[in-house]
Amino acid sequence: MRKTPALAFALALALSTLPAQAKDPSLGATTFTVYEAWLSPAQEGGEETEIPKALEKSLGSTAPSVPRESRKSRGHGQLRFTKDLTRAYVEVDIQGVNPADIVMFHIHCGPPNVLGPIVVDLAGAANASPTKSFANGKFSVELSNKDIVFIKDMHGLKPALPEGCPAELGFPTQAKTIGSLEYLARKGVLYFNLHTKAHTYYGEMRGHIYPAQP
Repeated sequence: MRKTPALAFALALALSTLPAQAKDPSLGATTFTVYEAWLSPAQEGGEETEIPKALEKSLGSTAPSVPRESRKSRGHGQLRFTKDLTRAYVEVDIQGVNPADIVMFHIHCGPPNVLGPIVVDLAGAANASPTKSFANGKFSVELSNKDIVFIKDMHGLKPALPEGCPAELGFPTQAKTIGSLEYLARKGVLYFNLHTKAHTYYGEMRGHIYPAQP
Protein backbone atom coordinates (compact mmCIF):
# COMPACT_ATOMS: atom_id res chain seq x y z
CA MET A 1 0.00 0.00 0.00
CA ARG A 2 1.37 3.36 -0.96
CA LYS A 3 1.77 5.76 1.96
CA THR A 4 0.16 9.16 1.59
CA PRO A 5 2.07 12.23 2.78
CA ALA A 6 -0.37 12.58 5.65
CA LEU A 7 0.20 8.96 6.74
CA ALA A 8 3.96 9.29 6.49
CA PHE A 9 3.84 12.45 8.58
CA ALA A 10 1.67 10.73 11.20
CA LEU A 11 4.12 7.79 11.45
CA ALA A 12 7.11 10.11 11.78
CA LEU A 13 5.34 12.09 14.48
CA ALA A 14 4.46 8.93 16.39
CA LEU A 15 8.06 7.69 16.26
CA SER A 16 9.41 11.06 17.43
CA THR A 17 7.28 10.89 20.57
CA LEU A 18 8.65 7.50 21.68
CA PRO A 19 10.73 7.77 24.87
CA ALA A 20 14.52 7.84 24.39
CA GLN A 21 16.27 4.68 25.51
CA ALA A 22 19.34 5.40 27.62
CA LYS A 23 22.25 3.02 27.08
CA ASP A 24 24.14 1.09 29.72
CA PRO A 25 26.70 3.59 31.13
CA SER A 26 29.33 0.86 31.41
CA LEU A 27 29.48 0.68 27.60
CA GLY A 28 31.33 3.99 27.64
CA ALA A 29 34.46 2.19 28.84
CA THR A 30 34.17 -0.81 26.49
CA THR A 31 33.19 0.75 23.14
CA PHE A 32 35.60 2.76 21.03
CA THR A 33 36.17 5.45 18.43
CA VAL A 34 39.08 4.23 16.29
CA TYR A 35 41.77 6.12 14.38
CA GLU A 36 44.80 4.80 12.51
CA ALA A 37 48.00 5.84 10.77
CA TRP A 38 50.32 4.34 8.19
CA LEU A 39 53.87 5.44 9.04
CA SER A 40 56.49 6.09 6.35
CA PRO A 41 59.67 8.18 5.91
CA ALA A 42 58.01 10.02 3.01
CA GLN A 43 55.80 11.90 5.48
CA GLU A 44 58.76 13.47 7.29
CA GLY A 45 59.03 17.21 6.70
CA GLY A 46 62.71 17.25 5.79
CA GLU A 47 66.06 15.46 5.66
CA GLU A 48 68.40 15.22 8.64
CA THR A 49 70.98 17.20 6.66
CA GLU A 50 68.60 20.19 6.87
CA ILE A 51 68.70 20.50 10.67
CA PRO A 52 69.22 24.14 11.76
CA LYS A 53 72.85 24.62 12.79
CA ALA A 54 71.87 25.94 16.21
CA LEU A 55 70.10 22.65 17.01
CA GLU A 56 72.66 20.17 15.74
CA LYS A 57 74.33 19.60 19.12
CA SER A 58 71.13 19.18 21.13
CA LEU A 59 68.83 17.49 18.61
CA GLY A 60 71.15 16.20 15.90
CA SER A 61 71.56 12.55 14.96
CA THR A 62 74.32 10.39 16.41
CA ALA A 63 74.50 8.00 13.44
CA PRO A 64 74.74 8.48 9.66
CA SER A 65 71.38 9.43 8.14
CA VAL A 66 69.69 7.90 5.10
CA PRO A 67 67.59 9.91 2.60
CA ARG A 68 63.85 9.48 3.10
CA GLU A 69 63.26 7.77 -0.25
CA SER A 70 65.93 5.14 0.53
CA ARG A 71 64.65 4.06 3.96
CA LYS A 72 62.88 0.72 4.36
CA SER A 73 61.09 1.63 7.60
CA ARG A 74 57.31 1.32 7.66
CA GLY A 75 54.64 1.07 10.32
CA HIS A 76 50.97 0.96 11.18
CA GLY A 77 49.43 2.47 14.32
CA GLN A 78 45.98 2.41 15.84
CA LEU A 79 44.64 4.90 18.38
CA ARG A 80 41.40 3.85 20.13
CA PHE A 81 39.40 6.14 22.43
CA THR A 82 36.81 4.81 24.85
CA LYS A 83 33.43 6.43 24.19
CA ASP A 84 33.46 7.97 27.70
CA LEU A 85 36.86 9.57 26.85
CA THR A 86 38.58 8.32 29.99
CA ARG A 87 41.20 6.19 28.24
CA ALA A 88 42.97 5.81 24.91
CA TYR A 89 44.88 2.79 23.66
CA VAL A 90 47.81 2.82 21.24
CA GLU A 91 49.00 -0.23 19.28
CA VAL A 92 51.81 0.11 16.74
CA ASP A 93 53.67 -2.39 14.54
CA ILE A 94 56.89 -1.39 12.76
CA GLN A 95 59.19 -2.97 10.17
CA GLY A 96 62.64 -2.11 8.88
CA VAL A 97 63.82 -0.48 12.13
CA ASN A 98 66.18 -1.95 14.72
CA PRO A 99 64.54 -1.34 18.13
CA ALA A 100 68.00 -0.66 19.57
CA ASP A 101 68.22 2.43 17.35
CA ILE A 102 64.95 4.00 18.55
CA VAL A 103 65.48 7.05 20.79
CA MET A 104 61.98 8.62 21.01
CA PHE A 105 58.38 7.93 20.08
CA HIS A 106 55.70 10.62 20.28
CA ILE A 107 52.27 11.78 19.21
CA HIS A 108 52.68 15.32 17.87
CA CYS A 109 50.14 17.91 16.85
CA GLY A 110 50.45 19.62 13.48
CA PRO A 111 49.36 19.42 9.84
CA PRO A 112 51.46 17.59 7.22
CA ASN A 113 54.97 19.00 6.66
CA VAL A 114 54.89 20.86 10.00
CA LEU A 115 57.07 19.98 13.00
CA GLY A 116 54.39 20.27 15.64
CA PRO A 117 54.68 20.17 19.43
CA ILE A 118 54.64 16.93 21.42
CA VAL A 119 51.25 15.99 22.85
CA VAL A 120 52.12 12.53 24.22
CA ASP A 121 55.54 11.01 24.99
CA LEU A 122 54.53 7.41 24.23
CA ALA A 123 57.65 5.71 25.58
CA GLY A 124 57.34 7.76 28.75
CA ALA A 125 53.68 6.77 29.08
CA ALA A 126 54.72 3.13 28.71
CA ASN A 127 57.26 3.68 31.51
CA ALA A 128 60.00 2.03 29.49
CA SER A 129 62.87 3.01 27.25
CA PRO A 130 61.98 3.39 23.56
CA THR A 131 64.11 0.31 22.79
CA LYS A 132 62.29 -1.87 25.30
CA SER A 133 58.93 -0.41 24.30
CA PHE A 134 59.35 -1.85 20.80
CA ALA A 135 60.26 -5.41 21.68
CA ASN A 136 59.64 -7.59 18.60
CA GLY A 137 58.65 -4.50 16.62
CA LYS A 138 55.40 -4.00 18.53
CA PHE A 139 54.34 -1.23 20.90
CA SER A 140 51.24 -0.83 23.05
CA VAL A 141 50.23 1.50 25.87
CA GLU A 142 47.13 2.72 27.70
CA LEU A 143 46.80 6.51 28.01
CA SER A 144 44.88 8.68 30.47
CA ASN A 145 44.74 12.42 31.14
CA LYS A 146 48.03 12.34 33.06
CA ASP A 147 49.88 11.33 29.89
CA ILE A 148 48.97 14.49 27.95
CA VAL A 149 52.02 16.78 27.93
CA PHE A 150 51.18 20.17 29.44
CA ILE A 151 53.78 22.88 30.08
CA LYS A 152 53.12 25.25 32.98
CA ASP A 153 56.55 26.59 33.91
CA MET A 154 58.09 29.83 32.73
CA HIS A 155 61.76 29.73 31.75
CA GLY A 156 63.73 32.95 31.97
CA LEU A 157 61.99 36.11 30.78
CA LYS A 158 59.93 34.42 28.09
CA PRO A 159 57.37 31.63 28.38
CA ALA A 160 58.54 28.23 27.23
CA LEU A 161 57.19 27.01 23.92
CA PRO A 162 54.04 25.03 24.69
CA GLU A 163 54.41 21.29 24.19
CA GLY A 164 50.66 20.68 24.33
CA CYS A 165 48.81 21.51 21.12
CA PRO A 166 45.99 24.06 21.46
CA ALA A 167 42.62 22.34 21.72
CA GLU A 168 41.38 24.79 19.11
CA LEU A 169 43.22 27.27 16.91
CA GLY A 170 42.72 30.80 18.14
CA PHE A 171 42.43 29.78 21.79
CA PRO A 172 45.41 29.72 24.18
CA THR A 173 44.19 26.60 26.01
CA GLN A 174 46.44 23.58 25.62
CA ALA A 175 45.12 20.08 25.13
CA LYS A 176 45.22 18.33 28.51
CA THR A 177 42.58 15.59 28.44
CA ILE A 178 41.83 12.43 26.49
CA GLY A 179 38.75 14.27 25.23
CA SER A 180 40.83 17.05 23.70
CA LEU A 181 43.19 14.46 22.20
CA GLU A 182 40.25 12.74 20.48
CA TYR A 183 39.01 16.13 19.27
CA LEU A 184 42.39 16.80 17.64
CA ALA A 185 42.37 13.32 16.08
CA ARG A 186 38.95 14.08 14.58
CA LYS A 187 40.37 17.29 13.08
CA GLY A 188 43.22 15.29 11.49
CA VAL A 189 46.05 17.22 13.17
CA LEU A 190 47.75 14.43 15.14
CA TYR A 191 50.62 12.27 13.93
CA PHE A 192 52.96 9.55 15.21
CA ASN A 193 56.68 10.28 14.93
CA LEU A 194 59.36 7.64 15.51
CA HIS A 195 62.87 9.01 16.13
CA THR A 196 66.08 7.00 15.74
CA LYS A 197 69.79 7.58 16.28
CA ALA A 198 70.18 8.32 12.57
CA HIS A 199 67.01 10.43 12.26
CA THR A 200 66.53 12.25 15.55
CA TYR A 201 65.37 15.72 14.53
CA TYR A 202 62.73 15.13 11.84
CA GLY A 203 62.27 11.47 12.67
CA GLU A 204 62.72 8.07 11.05
CA MET A 205 59.11 7.87 9.93
CA ARG A 206 55.87 9.69 10.54
CA GLY A 207 52.21 8.77 10.25
CA HIS A 208 49.25 11.13 10.25
CA ILE A 209 46.31 9.86 12.28
CA TYR A 210 42.89 9.69 10.62
CA PRO A 211 39.59 7.86 11.26
CA ALA A 212 40.12 4.13 10.68
CA GLN A 213 38.76 2.79 7.41
CA PRO A 214 36.16 0.02 7.77
